[in-house]
Amino acid sequence: MNIQVGDKAPVISLYNTEKNQVSLGNSDKSTVILFFPLAFTGVCTAELCNIRDNISLYNNTNAQVLGVSVDSLFVLGKFKGEQNLNFPLLSDFNKAAARAYGVLYETFPAFEMQGVSKRAAFVVDKEGLIRYAEVCPTPGDLPDFTAIQACLATL
Repeated sequence: MNIQVGDKAPVISLYNTEKNQVSLGNSDKSTVILFFPLAFTGVCTAELCNIRDNISLYNNTNAQVLGVSVDSLFVLGKFKGEQNLNFPLLSDFNKAAARAYGVLYETFPAFEMQGVSKRAAFVVDKEGLIRYAEVCPTPGDLPDFTAIQACLATL
């Protein structure tokens, strides 16, 4: 099932790199959910470092950013530390969130890996409604950060 603007966000709990559960789709502030295929890869690193370097744009709209990958929380912890990422990374190791949001590759284009999430971005408002939804056509494409920030400015 693909999530569309106006849909109620699936409420799913995932573990962050500090081993605490964090709930997607249920927050007292707007949330940017960034699904990314794999830690330590070039495009994923560029995407998340862009967010790191521009985190004030998200903080200024009272939004939280959550990065979500099928990597284990331990891999994500190392990745977060090495890249000095200043927002939570969540492990969707069991792929529940990627399935619920409709962003799971059956077979990832590179290396024929199965069960990797697509690169996608969602903005969920305080009421739990999807206000922005973008699934990138290929793993090499980045989300439209300008459109995400424009959406946040309206909330």
